Amino acid sequence: MLRTKQRTAVVVFLLPPLGLYLLAVVGPILYSLVLSLFEWDGLSDMRFVGLDNYRQMLFSDDIFWTATGHGLVYLAVSLFFQLVVALMLANLLTYISRGRELVKTVYLLPAIVSTVAIALMFRRIYSLEPLGLVNAALGAVGLDVLQRPFLSDLDTVLVAVSAPEGWRFAGLYMLILYAALIAVPKELEEAARLDGASEWRVFTQIRFPYIRPVFLTTAIMAATYSLRGFDIPYLLTNGGPGHASELLTTYMYKTAFTNTDFGYASTLSVFIVLQCIVAVALILGVRRTGRDAS
Repeated sequence: MLRTKQRTAVVVFLLPPLGLYLLAVVGPILYSLVLSLFEWDGLSDMRFVGLDNYRQMLFSDDIFWTATGHGLVYLAVSLFFQLVVALMLANLLTYISRGRELVKTVYLLPAIVSTVAIALMFRRIYSLEPLGLVNAALGAVGLDVLQRPFLSDLDTVLVAVSAPEGWRFAGLYMLILYAALIAVPKELEEAARLDGASEWRVFTQIRFPYIRPVFLTTAIMAATYSLRGFDIPYLLTNGGPGHASELLTTYMYKTAFTNTDFGYASTLSVFIVLQCIVAVALILGVRRTGRDAS
């Protein structure tokens, strides 16, 4: 009788969020998958084209492959900030005794600031005329030769639009990793220090292995969000100059709402979903390999 009540309670509490998830997430994905098999401008009748959109994407669309490559660079830059820098900050935060709450608040603030405000701020930071923060700093240390309009220079624009995304959520992931680090048993750390282990060995041999599952979960969150990154790059450059900072998300948006080709835009969206699934599978594979090794 008790088990029956427990099962009923689980069903009652799970059905509303599950229904909402199916409606808000799975439904649009399935609709995009169906729409990718059609040619449609949003007004006229839909025309079934089968896999033609996929053939065009894979074999005829150079912009698609350019945007895919840019997406990998965008992902790498974002993960550097959101995983590497965030982990370093989280580890340093465990050694701070005063002002810890202030530091956490300051680093978390970018995650709750408006995307438009962040884009406008970085447009000013990267500016050459008037002199923005980055160019002013380069001039202050005698590196005037490196000064440039970062958002219009073909060599720097991709990294320039990627960095704000990584910076924005570094504080959020820092807090997640910090929460994992303070849960590491202190007895293990103290025993290692008594045996003469350096702080680096304590981190690499005790702390990081202990928080590895949390780190990989954080990596899944950061990777999938970065692969879907759109707002800041679109606001900063709209994929320009030319297609120098084009991402699959900005390309998909312009294909749908500028070129009104919703069928092909849906094909691009399906590929973005597949990218996220592959990224999650790879990270889970790393996690499973680590478990087998231990």
